[in-house]
Amino acid sequence: MSAEVRETARARDEQVVEWQLGRPPRGPWTVAARCAYGFPQAIETRPVLATGEPFPTLYYLTCPYLARAASDAESRGALASFDEKAMRDPGFAVRMLKAHDEVGRRRAAAAAGEDPCAGAGVAGQADPLATKCLHARVAAALAGVPDPVGQEILEQAGVRCEDERCSRRDEDEA
Repeated sequence: MSAEVRETARARDEQVVEWQLGRPPRGPWTVAARCAYGFPQAIETRPVLATGEPFPTLYYLTCPYLARAASDAESRGALASFDEKAMRDPGFAVRMLKAHDEVGRRRAAAAAGEDPCAGAGVAGQADPLATKCLHARVAAALAGVPDPVGQEILEQAGVRCEDERCSRRDEDEA
């Protein structure tokens, strides 16, 4: 792939992600997962902002379809439901612990060595068995983190929209 093609693809991704989020992402980022239509679904951000401030949320969900599914699940009380599941299902709890540890390893790699947010898990929560921000958990699952919460939301919602809505962003801007 030529440098010109890479630059064009990056510019397209930047436009799509800004449209998906309704704002530019905070700091540098790369695409962590794409949908079947080729649009970004999740991005990976740097764990340290330009100001030097640690930033624990490694993965951001950008897909509008999945963001709506995560919001709807939160509105239905899914956070408390997952917390309860972690307390009564040892297998689920072990998978949450593994996801927590994996995010720390990935954040350390993204920081080129040491995790600047050591102890923080998905979405920055300290308690590895607590559920916070389904959006971040879905983004982590899309990025390949074996997060059981994110995976369960993806199983319920499906991994992609049926209307290829990100291709219509130009219509929304007109």
